[in-house]
Amino acid sequence: MLKEYRSITNIYGPLLIVEGVENVKYEELVEVEISEGILRNGRVLEVEGDKALVQIFEGTRGIDTEKSRVRFLGRGIQMYLSPDILGKVFTGLGKPRTESDRILPEKKLDINGSPINPFARDYPNEFIQTGISSIDGLNTLVRGQKLPVFTGAGLPHNKIAAQIARQSTVLGKKEEFSVVFIAIGITFEESEYFINDFRKTGALQRSVLVLNLADDPAIERIATPRVGLTCAEYLAFEKDMHVLVILTDMTNYCEALKEISAARKEVPGRRGYPGYMYTDLASIYERAGRIKGKKGSITQIPILTMPEDDKTHPVPDLTGYITEGQIILSRSLHKKKISPPIDALPSLSRLKDKGIGKNKTREDHADLFNQLYAAYARGKEVQELAVILGEAALTDTDKLYYKFAEDFEVQYVSQGDYENRSIDYTLDLGWKLLSIFPREELKRISDEFLVKYLPDLISEDAAQTT
Repeated sequence: MLKEYRSITNIYGPLLIVEGVENVKYEELVEVEISEGILRNGRVLEVEGDKALVQIFEGTRGIDTEKSRVRFLGRGIQMYLSPDILGKVFTGLGKPRTESDRILPEKKLDINGSPINPFARDYPNEFIQTGISSIDGLNTLVRGQKLPVFTGAGLPHNKIAAQIARQSTVLGKKEEFSVVFIAIGITFEESEYFINDFRKTGALQRSVLVLNLADDPAIERIATPRVGLTCAEYLAFEKDMHVLVILTDMTNYCEALKEISAARKEVPGRRGYPGYMYTDLASIYERAGRIKGKKGSITQIPILTMPEDDKTHPVPDLTGYITEGQIILSRSLHKKKISPPIDALPSLSRLKDKGIGKNKTREDHADLFNQLYAAYARGKEVQELAVILGEAALTDTDKLYYKFAEDFEVQYVSQGDYENRSIDYTLDLGWKLLSIFPREELKRISDEFLVKYLPDLISEDAAQTT
């Protein structure tokens, strides 16, 4: 029998203080009975002596300090799990969204998980194909990696997230692959878009959706990514599946963290965010990876909106320190109708070299990537020069790079929302674009690969007249 307390002394916004408590723990779940049969749920944020600070998920409106009864449940938030979670949609607290999303659980796990021993981690080195050329060809995603997407307000990051969830797969092996899609603080319209898109394309059958809506309590947003990652750990390390976790939008998560910190009257850090935000984000991002002796893995793609497109904002800044690279969406490419508007030059996958090459993607991948990157960078410089001096000031070689940069954006970077490109198609497309150059311009590719892969139909003379 749980002990009940009638000792609520103060209420501050979504917080209340209960005095005279015994054996209460941090993050313990709480029930507040307002009247007969009407319950509200909360969680312990702080314990000091016999006082407990509790945040109520649904808000404190209508709670009577004298009549309400408080029960501490002796446990944290738990997720009920079984293989049946695939194809189901859950709320941010891990509850079934509809009756059809209910499961018969085989176990329950605390959503905070257990830290992975660094010595037990295995190095990420296997390629994941997303079907998007500007990721697979230039900023390769590796199994067990954390590769965030930095975006801005109004850019099509939700479409990209859905496309990656639909198309991602591990090549070369008959291994089970699943997606855990975690949406934090999204609108009802966005949630319906994701659910309908997953159902329409059949991706829902291999996916778990954890959705927290914008009108849900801020405290729920703190639990949402941990609920989804608990599902991912169960599928990866107990059911031997390769799991891709997509989190959108982590900026909404950090705003909730900021709101709760302010309610607790903590000393703010940069731009009002709590000083422990780095540690808190690390507790989420570091749940990705591979473990020695386990077949499964967790790969993360966090998506975060940069306020005012500012990469130095605390959320992208701290995320960049913890993760292994970033995919950056460009507003200028979006205005040119390039979709997905992935900016190849500032984007980076720090583990790409570990996931490409012979027996992984293809032997020419590394050389081809370096040459494409160098040619595109020079092409963008030539385009800027043409704006200042005019195209008449460009040399014949400069004009080739000018044309390459245009073709690269239109043909390589831009692709349909439902266009799933294989890695071989992406690499062959890169060779096709480079074929406009004389061979002496392709200095970053070995002669062996030039002879083997460069189309013979395009001669040096033809390239110069293009």
